[in-house]
Amino acid sequence: MKIKKASIRQSMIIASLIFGMLFGAGNLIFPVHLGQLAGSNWLIASSGFLVSGVLLPLMALLAISITRSNGIYDLALPNGRYYALIFLILVHATLGPLFATPRTATVPYEIGIAPYLSKSANTWGLLIYSAIFFSLVYIFSNYEGKITTLIGKVLNPLFLLLLFLIFLLAFIHPLGSGNTAAITASYARHAFSNGFLQGYNTMDGLAALAFGITIITAIKELGIKKTRQVSIETAKSGFLGIAGVAIIYLALIWLGATSLHQFKLAANGGITLAQISHHYLGTAGDAILATLATITCMTSAMGLVIAFSQDFHRRFPKISYRTFLRINCGLSFLFANLGLDQIIAWSTPILMFLYPLAITLIILGLLSPIFKHDRLVYQITTALTLIPAFFDMLNALPANLHDSQLLQTLLGFAQQYFPFFSLGFGWLTFGIAGLILGLICHVLKVRKRLGLLSE
Repeated sequence: MKIKKASIRQSMIIASLIFGMLFGAGNLIFPVHLGQLAGSNWLIASSGFLVSGVLLPLMALLAISITRSNGIYDLALPNGRYYALIFLILVHATLGPLFATPRTATVPYEIGIAPYLSKSANTWGLLIYSAIFFSLVYIFSNYEGKITTLIGKVLNPLFLLLLFLIFLLAFIHPLGSGNTAAITASYARHAFSNGFLQGYNTMDGLAALAFGITIITAIKELGIKKTRQVSIETAKSGFLGIAGVAIIYLALIWLGATSLHQFKLAANGGITLAQISHHYLGTAGDAILATLATITCMTSAMGLVIAFSQDFHRRFPKISYRTFLRINCGLSFLFANLGLDQIIAWSTPILMFLYPLAITLIILGLLSPIFKHDRLVYQITTALTLIPAFFDMLNALPANLHDSQLLQTLLGFAQQYFPFFSLGFGWLTFGIAGLILGLICHVLKVRKRLGLLSE
């Protein structure tokens, strides 16, 4: 029987789907901000950023394919039903109404509207803008029709074309040399590790877990059924789609580094991107960028609210899909009005907690055929990763909480006993130790079973 393989055209369609699902609000602003923070160390920092922001999402897609999971819940299920449900809720709350979805409204607002209003006027401006934004997201998510085709096939490519134009002008007439840009203190010595941690903010590693089943299903609909072929096609299409994201990341990071010769270090990448756009394209460029950024972020928001509502309706069928959609859009509107800086500040501790758990889960999924999907390996690795991940979360809390006496005592303990804690990688040695210990237990269990059979 001949094994079905995807054509080049079909691979490109899946690659385009992966690119469209992952490229959103955070993909625009965090690379630019990273470039400003890293300065002349932008290349080293970008390598760390690409590992967590590009390689990890690809690994997540492969893990879902290899384990034949139907999403986050199934992938986490070896740790137990309660853990899988809690992990699902935390990931979707992070990608949904708490952080990622509100950010889809605040990023285009920060880029296109905020620079032209006073501080007091921006409060009302964001309120009105986000109300209209999430009303449209709710309507389009209910009645997609031709609007999604228009956005996906016409307006998103126009946005990428505008970005390409800015990149082209920047390469022809650079703002300055990236190699001579000032470096902030934290990136002078630990550019790679800080770049890696900045990659958490894109949330693409978590998003790939949430959207992964959609991509796997799309591949199977091409007639590719065998697990091995699905995995190969996921790797091939994933590489192509995520490579496109990686190229844009590198260009945005470089733009951020060179911008330091013209602009001061900004509070977030949205401000810097607006300044760069105005420098090259003037007021007309501002209007076009604001419009297209709104549209591309709206498509991201639609993907996020639909995935959230579908997954939660599947787990809690007594509550309708539309009810979850209303809850998500309503809460996203409320949290969006905290402003982009506040959303980033409060999302960081949650990401410092969730990402280590997601990374170990992805690695366990990839390695699971080796240890026959043994639950014990999952449970030992996850249990040991949970402890330092919790302390990493505490360490990333905003300053007003971080400086409390109790917290300083706890962090002092972690600083003393957790290797690499000061770099934000307190979980690393614990996770590796958990994996090794889990594998040893698995081998001993297999040997014991074989010994009993031989008797």
